[in-house]
Amino acid sequence: MRLYALCDQDMLDIQGISLEKYISIAKDNGAEIIQYRNKHADILFIKQQLIAIRKMYDGFLIINDKYELIEYCDGVHLGQEDLQKIDKEIVKAVKIIRNVIGKDKILGISTHNTEEVLQANEMDLNYIGLGPYRETNTKKDLSHILGDRLDHIASESKHYVAAIGGVKKSDTFQNVTYHVIGSGLL
Repeated sequence: MRLYALCDQDMLDIQGISLEKYISIAKDNGAEIIQYRNKHADILFIKQQLIAIRKMYDGFLIINDKYELIEYCDGVHLGQEDLQKIDKEIVKAVKIIRNVIGKDKILGISTHNTEEVLQANEMDLNYIGLGPYRETNTKKDLSHILGDRLDHIASESKHYVAAIGGVKKSDTFQNVTYHVIGSGLL
């Protein structure tokens, strides 16, 4: 299992975990990638958090959504809804983001089904996040839970695949490169 740690500020705040403690836990678990996600703070706070993480962690650092902060990290991850805010056509949105962040930065997007994975195959990406694998605190709509279908859908991707949504360290997949784990590390 290769670990992609999801450091969500809301999760840290709710559980009373400091950024330093979470980064330490992620490093102790061998995280190759840390994604920092903060859906509610202003851009200055997020920038400060990225700078703090960079001082503690020398692996790959990904920012969720805030591609304008790309200079402080190694890449950006965007969900389908966030891409549509850039352009209603997802393929065009990815081209715009790739032009903004450059070829030397990591670009990943969320996918949820075979159709989105096949569409992503035509895009200039480094990886896809695929899921949700199981129900989580943020993903409660069971009609979108992939469960055992996730591994089969992952086999359709030409990109690295990061399993997202309720993934545990003990989960096993054949076609998944990374396990994305957030609060499961605590």
